[in-house]
Amino acid sequence: MLCAGIVGLPNVGKSTLFNALTQSRKAMAANYRFCTIEPNNGMVTVPDDRLEVLSKISGSQKLVPSVFEFVDIAGLVKGASQGEGLGNQFLGHIREVDAIVQVVRCFENSDIEHVMDSVDPIRDIEVVDTELILADLESVQKRRQRNLKAAKSGDKKAAAENELLDRLEPHLSSGKHAFSLDMSAEERALMKPLFLLTFKPTLFACNVAEGDLADPDANPWVGKVRALAAQHHGCEVVVVSAEIEAELMNLSPEERAEYLESLGVKEGGAGSLIRAAYHLLGLRTYLTTGEKETRAWTIHAGDKAPQAAAVIHSDFEKAFISAETIAYTDLVELGSFAAARAVGKLRTEGKEYIVQDGDVMEFKTFV
Repeated sequence: MLCAGIVGLPNVGKSTLFNALTQSRKAMAANYRFCTIEPNNGMVTVPDDRLEVLSKISGSQKLVPSVFEFVDIAGLVKGASQGEGLGNQFLGHIREVDAIVQVVRCFENSDIEHVMDSVDPIRDIEVVDTELILADLESVQKRRQRNLKAAKSGDKKAAAENELLDRLEPHLSSGKHAFSLDMSAEERALMKPLFLLTFKPTLFACNVAEGDLADPDANPWVGKVRALAAQHHGCEVVVVSAEIEAELMNLSPEERAEYLESLGVKEGGAGSLIRAAYHLLGLRTYLTTGEKETRAWTIHAGDKAPQAAAVIHSDFEKAFISAETIAYTDLVELGSFAAARAVGKLRTEGKEYIVQDGDVMEFKTFV
């Protein structure tokens, strides 16, 4: 199962946010550096309003949402790539995740220590990015040395990899991320087994104070993070208040709705962050529905119908015949499968069909 790692400086709200996202208290959240040493793993449920709507159409007895994994990783500090603050150990934990959610502190609170003694999320991002780049630079240099002998002996893969590394090293040395190097599809495939930290897909989570959630762009730090993300990272920015999400954990659904309404928002930032991380991992959802249950199934973007069927049962891929398919929006608009069939919106798709997010499907197989 793919997982997203929560990364950032100490005391930016990572563990508090992790506990809220996973609806648990696994991660210790305290006002001192490195209260987290070993990573905490937890499953998160992907919020999806489509399930309830479909269940009403089908009269389903239960709803089963998609899930994936978050990992809370200890805070990095300046010098982590040289071992500061157990940095090598923590960088190793980042290497094991599939995507990075970098949490940045965008709130003032004199009661919560900041490792850099002042709030400046742009500086904080630069500190974390620098340590990731330096760690990658060291990995690239070691990998190239290991490849030299194999390349000289005629190993074509090692030679091709070293050609890529020869371009990548100066790119990293100039302070740029591995993902921003101009690469062909073949070179990107060569890059993946290197597990470089700055090649991982990333998004930023701006942790704001309670009062900023209704109008986050009034917080000047949020705007600066958005600008940095757009200019240098090309990635998404999600605004969340870890403090509010921690309070929501203790409330009933009705109390949560009332509390959020009092803050001027319909939804806390946790749901948006979970959905953003899910898509960042390249995950998509198709749906099945019937009297027994309405369920969200997780696939990878670009998966074809037989691969999607295999998520239900591994035997279904080889035994695949066809998939009766309709877009969620079409089914909801028409109100029933019978009405959809009558107007030709219920399609029969074959083995080459690329499943779209929100497709409602029923598979026909030999099994």
